[in-house]
Amino acid sequence: MSDLPTAKTRPASNWSAIWILPLIALIIGGWLGWRAYSETGIDIQVRFESGEGIVANKTEVVYKGMPVGKVKTLALDESGPSKGVIATVEMDKDVEQYLKTNTRFWLVKPSVTLAGITGLETLVSGNYIAVSPADGEPARKFKALSQEPPLSDTKPGLHLTLKADRLGSLNRGSPVFYKQIQVGQIKSYVLSEDQSTVEIKVFIEPTYANLVRKHTRFWNASGISIDANLSGVKLRSESLASIVAGGIAFATPENRKDSPPTDSSLPFRLYEDFDAAQAGIKVKVKLSDFEGLQAGRTPVMYKGIQVGSLKGLKVDPDLTSASAELTLDPLAEDYLVQGTQFWVVKPSISLAGITGLEALVKGNYIAIRPGDKGSTPEREFVARPKAPPLDLRSPGLHMVLFTENLGSLDVGSPILYKQVKVGSVQSYQFSRTKKQLVIGVHIEKEYENLVNASTRFWNASGITLTGGLTGGIQVKSESLQSLMAGGIAFETPEAKAPLQKRIPRFRLFTDRDAAMQQGVAVTIKVARADGLRAGTPIRFKGLDVGKIESVDLSDDLQSVMLQARITEVPDRIARVGSQFWVVKPELGLMKTANLETLVTGQYLEVQPASKQLGRQTSFVALEQAPDAAVPQAGLSLVLSAARRGSLKEGVPVTYREVTVGKVTGYELGSTADRVLVHILIEPRYAPLVRSGSRFWNTSGFGVDFGLFKGATIRTESLETLVQGGIAFATPDGDKLGTQARPEQTFALFDKFEDEWLQWAPKIPLGK
Repeated sequence: MSDLPTAKTRPASNWSAIWILPLIALIIGGWLGWRAYSETGIDIQVRFESGEGIVANKTEVVYKGMPVGKVKTLALDESGPSKGVIATVEMDKDVEQYLKTNTRFWLVKPSVTLAGITGLETLVSGNYIAVSPADGEPARKFKALSQEPPLSDTKPGLHLTLKADRLGSLNRGSPVFYKQIQVGQIKSYVLSEDQSTVEIKVFIEPTYANLVRKHTRFWNASGISIDANLSGVKLRSESLASIVAGGIAFATPENRKDSPPTDSSLPFRLYEDFDAAQAGIKVKVKLSDFEGLQAGRTPVMYKGIQVGSLKGLKVDPDLTSASAELTLDPLAEDYLVQGTQFWVVKPSISLAGITGLEALVKGNYIAIRPGDKGSTPEREFVARPKAPPLDLRSPGLHMVLFTENLGSLDVGSPILYKQVKVGSVQSYQFSRTKKQLVIGVHIEKEYENLVNASTRFWNASGITLTGGLTGGIQVKSESLQSLMAGGIAFETPEAKAPLQKRIPRFRLFTDRDAAMQQGVAVTIKVARADGLRAGTPIRFKGLDVGKIESVDLSDDLQSVMLQARITEVPDRIARVGSQFWVVKPELGLMKTANLETLVTGQYLEVQPASKQLGRQTSFVALEQAPDAAVPQAGLSLVLSAARRGSLKEGVPVTYREVTVGKVTGYELGSTADRVLVHILIEPRYAPLVRSGSRFWNTSGFGVDFGLFKGATIRTESLETLVQGGIAFATPDGDKLGTQARPEQTFALFDKFEDEWLQWAPKIPLGK
């Protein structure tokens, strides 16, 4: 028996630390699964009539600019009578509470209509499905609307119903106007239950809701309303927007300004037009002359714009006057005050001239001159027997013109600035010496700054005829009014020339030429006067800077002297270095230029001096434009030939049939046995000319004919065939030679040798 201790035993453990890893993995997997489940969207089905514009996994569902879902799949729906498309949409779980039976979906895509452009943002983001949450029971299947639903009745503002006999050009989105300001829009329209009228839903912005009263009148302001007959033409439009997209306007009659607020539950009537609505301001006018006026047809005009119409006309018992009832545009309300004047306008022909000429077209009408805004309001007036005279105390510029002859001017004749009437003649009388006439003139206040001390006035009455057989006939009249009744025109050459007197005095010239004669007189010598005459313009870059005043032969009869006047920038043109030349048509197979002069006639072109040199008033015109007369930079060479042939200035010099220069002139040699042709090679191509280069005449074409070898015809180009030309070639290899020097002389051969055409040296070109 041994004394060794007895070993103690205990059962082995089944747990190991390695099991911690699977446990952690199980926890993470469960968490990820729960997160995926909690964030999984809700699948719904939306039926569309067409899948056009919808793309699976791309088209989003958007609510108030935020994506809340995306289309997963598209499938055809063949269950119904009309086949459609069912889009399966995954919606965010956060919007589950809004997926009710009355929730509406519709596709938003760009649309262009007369009412405007919608869905413009989809051009960048692509089409999307819009959603409008509503109440009802939870649902997962929906039917999309074919278009965007109308504005909700819960939107802040005024919601009204209008009843009309017909819709006209009105549409959803058409504007609603108040005094030509858009204050709302049309929401929708439907036929009434009895199908006898159209019910139009209208929305008015909250800011303008108080403008609609119980007695407010609405009328259709779409397009342009035209009423035309022998008595006149009546035209009315609310705005450009209403012409294109239709529109509705409204106003409250003046006598109903105290009308209580509207009851939005009661419908309004939509009238056919403004006149039918009777929304204008009623005015009574007593007329002493009412000939040609017709109730319902005669317009009330202010400076050519219709502001109302004649609604009723009743002849007084004495038969010498009549009481007229006018309806004026509400916009004129502030001007119907004490001092407002009415009169009848009709055509009148007398020794004093023609007045009311426009009434021949539009018929007799009633004119109005508004009184001063802010004066005492009035609604009853007595019309003047004729147009009121100009008021000497009226705002504006009053001045005096002196002239030797009145011509066809009379009281009321217009004062014109650039053919715009800016004033009129007030009066005329003889001066104290009886040798001149004094004309009183009034310039309207808004135009009085057009007149200063440098202003020139001239009689613009009648027609001015100028021209001749070569330059045509020019007919000029300032305006139709000045043609018939006389008129005065003016120009102001200087911007700053303050008037010295309160009532300034000016001379009235017989015509514009006499009035505007200024600038610097110059003399220009030309070889011939073909097409040049008095009145021929002098131009610089297409702008008239002067004109020829007279054309005469020189004392030696060898040239023509032009007396001209420079009126624009004379200090730059009448200087040493300025150049003049005649611009005339050029016709040819290779060049056609200045064809406009065939119609307008020849004229003088001027190139002002480039430097501020001394003053000069006598010039000799160039035979051609200075660009062609003055050689450009380059390599100048001389070619020696037995004869000139068809060469002339400007013909091309070519290398391998590419133009590299031109002929600048020619002359006889010192012994008259040779012709020296001067050429200019462009700087870039100057390295091509070497001492071994060969030049030959390429004018016309050459023919080589043989009985057995046939005929060979060769020409350098169509350009050289017609007007001549020179070609050259440079040898390669050792024959290349040194670069040509300026004014170096080369022989000009009549024809080339075949060897020359084979030369093809590699020569770097200049810059």
